[in-house]
Amino acid sequence: MKKIVLSIASVSFLLFSCNSGSASSLNENGDTSEKGKLSVETAAAGHSSGAAGKTVKLTKQDFLEKVMNYEKNQTEWVYEGDKPALIDFYADWCGPCKIAAPILEELAKEYEGKIHIYKVDTQKEGELASVFGIQSIPAFLFIPQDGKPTMSNGIAQTPEETKAMFRQMIDEILLGQKPQGI
Repeated sequence: MKKIVLSIASVSFLLFSCNSGSASSLNENGDTSEKGKLSVETAAAGHSSGAAGKTVKLTKQDFLEKVMNYEKNQTEWVYEGDKPALIDFYADWCGPCKIAAPILEELAKEYEGKIHIYKVDTQKEGELASVFGIQSIPAFLFIPQDGKPTMSNGIAQTPEETKAMFRQMIDEILLGQKPQGI
């Protein structure tokens, strides 16, 4: 049953995503050919690293410090965070991204103190999008405290279904809770 639900969620995510066309895929070492060319920007006002109960915008430098330093650890996943995290790879022009944004803000309040919800603007942080092979947005990286991350794309048909899918994935993937009613 769990596999069926996750399969349906994955198909729904794929149906409702934008093609960014700006990201390249990883090479066999999980590395990109253009390292270190991205300028570091400060986080937007109100989205600093200490914004409790809010989503937090990440720059490349923030990502290297809070999520994964892929320049230092090029061959294995080493999570730098203190709590599980969900990362939203988005762009301002993307319709489904605009639908997901307020839902993620609500979930940041709901799961405050339990997980981090980060946002990466793929237009400004192209290297990060490239490192993770982002080719359509919105894309979401679910990072448990221990273990490997899980990537999913797109949103569901309605905001309510989207919120329910995010909750299910947060509860199961990030918090390790078993699905209810199964």
